[in-house]
Amino acid sequence: MAAVERLGRNPEGTIGQRRIGRTGDGDPDLSRQNFRVRSAGFLSERQRRLAWVGFFLAAFQAPLAAKLIDDASWFFAVVVALVVATVIIADDAQRRRPQTADYPE
Repeated sequence: MAAVERLGRNPEGTIGQRRIGRTGDGDPDLSRQNFRVRSAGFLSERQRRLAWVGFFLAAFQAPLAAKLIDDASWFFAVVVALVVATVIIADDAQRRRPQTADYPE
């Protein structure tokens, strides 16, 4: 229950300050619970960072290899970059999926 409560004189001597928030139920305020939320995707944060690094390395290596090498071996870097990008996109999609609600019947 949210309430605006008028306080009397506090130790510093100010009069009439209001306290806004939940009072009386004994539960701590949610804003005081500082904790890190775990990611909802299938990649951890470290794996996700490594996937981005791998994607950028493969994406920048492909045009460089195409310019320096006469054969089509640069195409392998393009395929690797596309596979890693697909994994990153799938992880993003899973992170953005809403959580299932458990409604009592």
